[in-house]
Amino acid sequence: MKLWEKKDFKQDILIEKFTVGRDSEFDLLLAKYDITASLAHTTMLAKVGLLSTDELSDIHEGLNEIGKEIDADSFVIETGVEDIHSQIEIRLIQKIGDAGKKIHSGRSRNDQVAVDIKLYLKDEIHQVKELCVSFIEVLIKLSERHRQALLPGLTHLQIAMPSSFGLWFAAYAEGLSEDMELLYAAYTLADKNPLGSGAGYGSSFPLDRSETTRLLGFSSMHYNVVNAQMSRGKTEKFMAVGLAAIAATTARLAMDVCLFMTQSLGFVSFPDNLTTGSSIMPHKKNPDIFELVRAKCNSLQSVPNELSLLMTNLPSGYHRDLQLTKEILFPAIEKLKECLAMMLYALPQINVREGILQEQCYKYVFTVEAVSHLVEDGMAFRDAYRTVGEQVANDQFDYTGFDINQHTLEGSMGNLCNDKIREKVGKLVSKFSA
Repeated sequence: MKLWEKKDFKQDILIEKFTVGRDSEFDLLLAKYDITASLAHTTMLAKVGLLSTDELSDIHEGLNEIGKEIDADSFVIETGVEDIHSQIEIRLIQKIGDAGKKIHSGRSRNDQVAVDIKLYLKDEIHQVKELCVSFIEVLIKLSERHRQALLPGLTHLQIAMPSSFGLWFAAYAEGLSEDMELLYAAYTLADKNPLGSGAGYGSSFPLDRSETTRLLGFSSMHYNVVNAQMSRGKTEKFMAVGLAAIAATTARLAMDVCLFMTQSLGFVSFPDNLTTGSSIMPHKKNPDIFELVRAKCNSLQSVPNELSLLMTNLPSGYHRDLQLTKEILFPAIEKLKECLAMMLYALPQINVREGILQEQCYKYVFTVEAVSHLVEDGMAFRDAYRTVGEQVANDQFDYTGFDINQHTLEGSMGNLCNDKIREKVGKLVSKFSA
């Protein structure tokens, strides 16, 4: 049965399977939010006189019972029922009778699914935010622990200048804090209430949209009902952009780890239980978890484009194309959370090798330092550059005697500003909670 079926209607089974697709499996993720939205909507209907006190009591009792079924994972979308919204309404009517038929007054499945998705995305954004905050804190602690552990900075994968693990870890901490700003932008759009916009053209009922906005904990609403409908897809795309930014930073860190674990570099290592072996090469310790994080996070960067292409050239109003946003975005959210959780588990177990810059193969990492010394002694920079360049060309460059800890990193390590990163993240977290 479908809520929109007329007498003697019989839909072609092939059409039904094609139009419903995988929607029911993703709809179950929205079930508890549909209950929340229905409780708020019916409270407002009673306030404006469209439900009696007794009807509201029965409706809320029934919805809360269904909510318990959802929490217990015993609620299912039955065969032939089109979506979660229909199933909840049908189940409510079965429980309380005719009063259940009144809950759809003043709303459409269009604004119903829109508000469910907004509530779902708000919760998911909070979960991703918390994972990012934990990830940033792990990186800052690793930065502080390995503040003076030196490694060669690389440009073009060539030896460049002295750096440190403190700088390396903190760079990713700050990068993730910047990604969180995009996630917050997505949150501000998800935090607007579309309920009451109906099918995108409002309702002739005296709805109180401010009341449902307050009851559902939204900071604001989409005031124009047409725009409220057009926020569907746009909200998902903003979320995808935030996810993609976090994924890009995480993928880059995972790539660094894979590179640093190679035998030719050997900058870092992990306990054996975090690596995998080879079926024929006994010596192998492969960074499979980081390779998979890299691959999964790289694939997440296509999600904003997928959603953009899905919505390309859509006119105003609702279109069934938007149903597919769920099967693009919802798995992407889970994939990112899985990757962040794996990084949180593995990264604290990293082993950093000490004394890397003492190896002769990294002697040219000190050429800039040598130029700086000559400049400080009064030589013009360009002359100092040529002097050191000639020493390198003639294999006469002497890298010994540079007290790198006291000189070069005294300035650059000051740029870590871990306290500033923490302060910035704290301000962002408070904005999410405002």
